[in-house]
Amino acid sequence: MTDGFIRWYRESAATPVFAAQAELFEAHGLRLVHPAKGAAVVLDVEGDDVLMSPEELGRLLGLRIASLTMNWWLSADVDVVDEYAYEPLGCETQTLWLDGLTPEQADTVEAAVLASAAALPVPTRAVIVDRKGVGDPGAWDSPVLYDGENLPPVPDRLLLHPLLADRFLTARPELSGETTEGGLTALTPVRTR
Repeated sequence: MTDGFIRWYRESAATPVFAAQAELFEAHGLRLVHPAKGAAVVLDVEGDDVLMSPEELGRLLGLRIASLTMNWWLSADVDVVDEYAYEPLGCETQTLWLDGLTPEQADTVEAAVLASAAALPVPTRAVIVDRKGVGDPGAWDSPVLYDGENLPPVPDRLLLHPLLADRFLTARPELSGETTEGGLTALTPVRTR
């Protein structure tokens, strides 16, 4: 069992959308710039804070040369660690860790990710919301990125691109799908009476 997380898979953007994502996150109460330090906070390999401007962070992400771990801020004392990575098949992943957050704070993070997935011009492949950490974020790479057939346990919320949802629904008949406002398909367990 891991800590709770939200894993967002999306196609790599021809034009980086990080600045637009930061605006959408901020509209939901999740800030890139630390309220007291006045800068974005990136974590180095030792887990220490490295302060930089949001523009410099966006530039580094736009270069797609390495994975980065950064913090988003709910307040000066409450952060959300975000692992931002590039996959070889033209996909970006963001894993936002929910450990240490209250249910209301986790709601804020989830709302920010879902709003961004719906609003940004980059197609989303999947959003996995596993608040209890029943699975491992990396376990979703095979079915989402590489057409793997072994599906991890169904998390709290599973939103998929319609083509991916069709494949999951075929493999897991105990799931049903419903189209969301953002065009993704939400999969949920079928209720039995």
